[in-house]
This record gives sequence, structure tokens and C-alpha cells, in this order.
Amino acid sequence: MQFTHLHGKTYFIRTFGCQMNMHDSERVSGLLDSCGCLEVAGPEDADIVIFMTCCVREAADTRLYGQCSSCKSLPPAPSGRRVVAVGGCIAQRDGSGLLTNLDNVDVIFGTHSIAHVAELIDAAFDDGEHHVRCEETDSEAATTMPWHRAEQYRAWVPIMTGCNNFCSYCIVPYVRGREKSRAFEEIVDEVTGLVRTGVREITLLGQNVNSYGRDLFGSPRFADLLRAVGETGIERIFFTSSHPKDLLPETIDAMADVPAVMPQLHLAVQSGSSRILKLMNRKYTREQYLDLIDRIRDRIPGIALSTDIIVGFPGETEEDFEQTLSLAERVGYAQAFTFIYSKRAGTPAAEIVDDTPREVILDRFNRLVHVIEDSAYAFNQHDLHTTVSVLVEGSSKKDPSMLLGKSPKNQTVHAPIPDGYSIDALIGKIVDVSVDRARTWYLSGDVVSDPR
Repeated sequence: MQFTHLHGKTYFIRTFGCQMNMHDSERVSGLLDSCGCLEVAGPEDADIVIFMTCCVREAADTRLYGQCSSCKSLPPAPSGRRVVAVGGCIAQRDGSGLLTNLDNVDVIFGTHSIAHVAELIDAAFDDGEHHVRCEETDSEAATTMPWHRAEQYRAWVPIMTGCNNFCSYCIVPYVRGREKSRAFEEIVDEVTGLVRTGVREITLLGQNVNSYGRDLFGSPRFADLLRAVGETGIERIFFTSSHPKDLLPETIDAMADVPAVMPQLHLAVQSGSSRILKLMNRKYTREQYLDLIDRIRDRIPGIALSTDIIVGFPGETEEDFEQTLSLAERVGYAQAFTFIYSKRAGTPAAEIVDDTPREVILDRFNRLVHVIEDSAYAFNQHDLHTTVSVLVEGSSKKDPSMLLGKSPKNQTVHAPIPDGYSIDALIGKIVDVSVDRARTWYLSGDVVSDPR
């Protein structure tokens, strides 16, 4: 299909939220590239400005309104007409209702409609009208769209969409729909093709990858998928997100057995209190989570564990919070994403009355952050005076003479750029770094091998 108003137009995409949103943005970018559009570095140089949104927390709405409003003060678009589009989860949730507060938005497309972005934007250029498309299910598989990857050595690979868990605080099942797994062979073929193009690291994506295949085969087959993907020749495999209730023993075995699966796991706990976990509809207890952690560490010693934790869930008492603190201390996370509870309209938790003072919640949040910082620092000490393999991502923003990359445990690693090499020649290469400094959020040392 030809979109006569798109050829030669410039575009800019700003992405909020999770890795799935980032991957959706790569698909949208690839689609616009195929229509003859050119990506630019900022909205001021763009004929098309797209916001890919997340609605997990209230701050995302506020940010979107501010960013869209700021487009009104941009200089004229290069073509003389600028189209502003909003996609992603907020678009799926609010649809045309966004126009009430965002009168300069031209196009709104939901999470199931990204394959139609080009035609919506083209129509907006043609008639100057608002165009909204927010279907309830995928009208066309996003995986068939062109793909503009930000990095040639790394790729996101979605294995499923949607979520069936309906945690009481979470809006995702309402905007992403129910779980739908991609065909097993399709995923393996995609990774095989990526390896041929030079991709060295992939991240398998899903709202709950551990339940992959349940809708296709009657029971999860994520362990089988890990083993099959590991045979494609890909060098590094990460995956996210993992729901603890569905992390099966065979998946832990596959993680341990497949060399390409990196020794890192993001396993969101959300709370250390069984009472709060029940209110959250998480379907596991504190004791079950800790037992799972022990089983993982028995099978994969030294694994880096990360998590999500919500502070201030409605009805959380000091005793509940102390259980979260003690769980975090017991697990010793390498990293944690900590959040203050954000009420999301339409979720069951939004109906729970809570009168906990804001200052109490903030104090708890700060206490948790200190515990996580201590555990992250302690975890990184295990790699002090060792040699780690590092996939180079670029140079440090603070010091261009230092390379920056990621270890197999997803730790940030810094090292001086070796003599005789430019950073451009190192990006996407793997080097060995002898670690002589281990801090809370990074390791640093010297490169002790040739890039490979």
C-alpha cells in the first residue's frame, strides 16, 4: 500500500515504559522507514511526533500531557504540517477520550493497532482530521511489520502478548488483552534469522514469559523454547517478565543447562507480606517465593536476581512493610525497581480505601531503597578481582574515554577504551574485563583481551 503523504517526512518517537513498548516503537519506526520517512533526533525537526505510552503509573499520564502540550511551542515542522500521534497503553485505555485534554493530537492508536500507524498518519496529513483506532484484539500481527532496531547486535523478540493474571493493582491485562503466544517455530526461525544478521544478544519478551504456550499446547512450554532458541547459535539470552507462580522446575533446569541463557533473572515479588500478596492477587505466598529463590540458587549458583517492589499498597501496615524489608535482605537482590503504589482507575485495588499518611509511605520507600543499595553493593563484591565478559554498548556519557557494556549478569561495566581501538569499532564486540572496582551499580576495570 502506498501512503502518498508520508514519503520524505521526518519522524521522532518518544517511548515510555516497558521493553514491550520499546519493541513496539521499533516496529513503528520500521514501518515509517518503509514508507520513505526519515528518523530525526528531536521533535523540533520532525513532521511526525509519536508518543508510545505506558499507563502502569499515574506519572506516565502527567508526562504524556506535558510532552504533548510542549509540541504546541515547537518551531514549524520542516514540511509545514506536523502530525502528533499517541500510541501504546494510554491510547488503548482512553481512545478518543484523550482528545478532551490533548486538542493538538491528530492520531491515536492502541496496542493492537500498531500495524495501521502509517495509514492513520497518512490520513491525518490528507484531511487534517482526528484518526483513532483502538481495536480489542490484534488486527494484524505486529511481528509481520518491518523492524528498525536501535542496535544491530541486540534484539527484542516478543514471544507472546497480553496477560491473564489480573493482579489487583495492574492495568496491563485491560490494555494488552489476554495471553496470546506466538508459534513456537516462528520464534525459533526469527532468532535464527537474527543470528545470521549478526545479533549476539536477544531478550525474549512477554508480560509473563513463564506461561508461554499455555494457550497453544494446554500447558506452558517456555523451558522447551529456551532450549530450542539456545540451539540457534545466539550467544546471550535474557528474558522478561517472569511471574513467580509460573516459574516451573523445568524452566530452572533449562536456564542452568543452556549456556546461552545468562545467569540473571528478573522475578517480581511486589511485596514480602503474604497478606498483601493475597490482596494483590499474586497467587503465591512469601514462603513460596523464598522457597523458589532457594531452588533457583541451588541450581544456578551466583545468579543475579532482580525484582519489582511496590511500597504503599492500600492497607499496607508497618508489619507488612517490615516483612518486605526482611525478604529483600534475605534474597539479596542485585537490582530492584521500587515504586510507590499508583492508583489505576478500573483496577480492583483502586477501590480499596487507605488512609496511610504520605510521609509514612515515603519513609518506607526510602528505607527500602537503602536495603536494596546495600544488597546490590554486596552482590557486586563477588565479581571483584575476577574477569567478566562484557558486551560493549558504547562509551560512558560521563567520560568518553571509557567504554560501557553489560556483563552476563546484566551488570554495567566500565573500562578504559584500549589503545588502538575506537569506540565505534568496539560496539557490539565482547571483551574481557579484569574487575578492580565494584560499586553499587557498576563494575570497572581494564580490558584484558582482544575484542571478539
